[in-house]
Amino acid sequence: MLIHIDESVLHLLARLEMEKMTRVSTISGCTMFCHLDAPANAISVCRDATQVVVAGRNIFKIYGLEEDGFVERLNLRVGRKPSLNFSCADVMWHQMEENLLATAATNGAVVTWNLARPCRNKQEQLFTEHKRTVNKVCFHPTEVNMLLSGSQDGFMKCFDLRKKESVSTFSGQSESVRDVQFSIKDYFTFAASFENGNVQLWDIRRPDRYERMFTAHTGPVFCCDWHPEDKGWLATGGRDKMVKVWDMSTNRVKEIYCVQTIASVARVKWRPERRYHLATCSMMVDHNIYVWDVRRPFIPFATFEEHKDVTTGIVWRHQHDPYFLLSGSKDSTLYQHMFKDASRPVDRANPEGLCFGLFGDLAFAAKESLMTAPQSVGDVGRKTYPGGDRRYPIFFFKKPDVTEQFAQVSSALSVFESEAGSSVGMDWFINTAQSYLLSGKPFAELCEHNAQVAKRLNRPQESTTWTMLRIMFSEPANPSLSTNHNLNKSGNLPLVNSFSMKEMSAALNERNKENRQDNLHSLETNLNNNDENEETEGSEGQAEYLFGDAELDDDDLYSMEHDNQAAEEPEYLLPQEAFPLRHEIMDHPSAPEPMQEKPESPHVSGSEAESTCLTPMESFSLISVSQLLFSPHLPPKFFCPIVKEMLCYYAEQGDVQMAVSVLIVLGDRIRKEIDELTQEHWYMSYIDLLQRFELWNVSNEVIKLSTCGPIMCLNQASTTLHINCSNCKRPMSNKGWICDRCHQCASVCAVCHHVVKGLFVWCQGCSHGGHLEHVMEWLKQSKHCPAGCGHLCEYT
Repeated sequence: MLIHIDESVLHLLARLEMEKMTRVSTISGCTMFCHLDAPANAISVCRDATQVVVAGRNIFKIYGLEEDGFVERLNLRVGRKPSLNFSCADVMWHQMEENLLATAATNGAVVTWNLARPCRNKQEQLFTEHKRTVNKVCFHPTEVNMLLSGSQDGFMKCFDLRKKESVSTFSGQSESVRDVQFSIKDYFTFAASFENGNVQLWDIRRPDRYERMFTAHTGPVFCCDWHPEDKGWLATGGRDKMVKVWDMSTNRVKEIYCVQTIASVARVKWRPERRYHLATCSMMVDHNIYVWDVRRPFIPFATFEEHKDVTTGIVWRHQHDPYFLLSGSKDSTLYQHMFKDASRPVDRANPEGLCFGLFGDLAFAAKESLMTAPQSVGDVGRKTYPGGDRRYPIFFFKKPDVTEQFAQVSSALSVFESEAGSSVGMDWFINTAQSYLLSGKPFAELCEHNAQVAKRLNRPQESTTWTMLRIMFSEPANPSLSTNHNLNKSGNLPLVNSFSMKEMSAALNERNKENRQDNLHSLETNLNNNDENEETEGSEGQAEYLFGDAELDDDDLYSMEHDNQAAEEPEYLLPQEAFPLRHEIMDHPSAPEPMQEKPESPHVSGSEAESTCLTPMESFSLISVSQLLFSPHLPPKFFCPIVKEMLCYYAEQGDVQMAVSVLIVLGDRIRKEIDELTQEHWYMSYIDLLQRFELWNVSNEVIKLSTCGPIMCLNQASTTLHINCSNCKRPMSNKGWICDRCHQCASVCAVCHHVVKGLFVWCQGCSHGGHLEHVMEWLKQSKHCPAGCGHLCEYT
């Protein structure tokens, strides 16, 4: 008698038998670690939770899990010169065959290892069909001989270990594959995540086309993991710092939970026996491992903080034990974390919240006991939102849930409205963003313009910053800069080492003669040390000397000869002709005239003379030096540490607008001094603010002028615009002007009835439109649709 057994029943029996074999009553141990020979890229644990394999570029070892520590059992890197097949990007231990391992090599090879082989080299099979690095390998949970791989070349391959080549190739028609995972509940389904942010679901029986595809993240999706209990739940993590849980059991993919982390998510693993818990680790910046309850996505449920560098691999020790977590890191350590030793951030967190609104309004949440206390003096100057049916403060009571492992806190929310015209408002931000110039003009003009903008908006510190940047990084020998930017409204030259003798004479005459004698003596000493003291260009007769502001009295300034010994006498008579007037002093000063270089001045180059010797204006009596004792100007790189510190100061104060604007205007002068991650953080913060205020043009300009790769690609992503036919109201599926359903021209102007071949504007309510100029003219006279459909169109 023949008995027919359904194939699905066989799969269920096999899975139940596997769970029976792998279920353990208790796992003993403690939090422990061991040092590795090299950084780890991935780890995997065997089915009985007694051994763990660690793989990396320069390490491939198996460690035993004892109660008091890790014990090295086997080194799989054998040979004097190990090949690139040992350089692993990922590793997986088969959960049905205890001696079978698979690795993803950085050279594009997929290698299987049989630990039961009697020789030292445990390599069993080698598949070299991928053209680029293999990012992930995954065994089928119930099929012993089925192995899946995902590569940087954009292909996924399914291998039958009984054959020497792949049996199926899946092309996602997309960028590189980051992760592949077989479904635990569905025998034929696997999920794949891609570099472009998409997630695809495939049936291994249909390699020609995916079953389902959806966009999961803005940016690469680095990892995915199926829920061990809920059939349709898939968790994904990406570079957008988010972990999302998707319900795949419905006709349309639905996002049911979202967790916001602080860094790119590299790994995600569901916690056994806990439906709402999952563990994550980051790809950069953050070294900790977090366990999240997806119902409370704003604070981690538990945190493991042992690693000192980026965590590269996490795995729960046993599929039915939620209390032990294994992890490998770039700090060359392997850890076993015991859940009871994890820190609980909620125990250290204050149950208060504070958030500013877009236009300066403030929301504050705190314990109910604090909010019901009498108002303090600090509340003066703030007013609440007008009443209606809203109470102040607003109380929210969450229904207690005894199953939750979170602290139950009743909080109250207060909302404060900023006064009109107060400093909390953000009008200055909008006006600054719209008025700043970031490119298109010379550096000095950009700084001058932005300084004037900041000054006009009553931001003196930012205005001074732009002015100082112009002085620091402008070319001092540029005559246009000295002419255009060194003249203030009163006609003075705001240059160091220049002053008006006429204005300072009254104050200088009151100085003590003893101080005058000391100054003259030191002056003579310095000048005698200078062997060649010749006349500067533009001087007629005696040499001129340049002193700083208020260094000497005006009657102390006279020409010094090398053999002049009169400086040692107690009294001095200054000759009247020491500084003869070059010209008559006028009431209205004229513009400075360019100076002519004299060939008999061997110690002053043209650039030095041009930058230090100034032609005096009529209202000035200027003094200059024939030979400088220091460099005429400091190199721009001298100021880079100061500017870097200044940018960090503005960013820490929350003014990322100033930090990003200066970063763009300075360009290569300062860009190399700041690491790219910091720059990316500043750019993303500023762009987010601009988009919140709907400053789309400014946001796009900032993206275009950025040199950070992740920022530059923000406005390069493809944009899909779905349009409907204006005749049959159905979506246009083909490119062109003819609808493939009603075979009518869809882009006909409703006013002139001609085909619109350029800019087409249409009403989103009735889908009728036409030339922009024609529609604008029509709507000035009538509000009804020009096509006669009766719809009230509106042009904004």
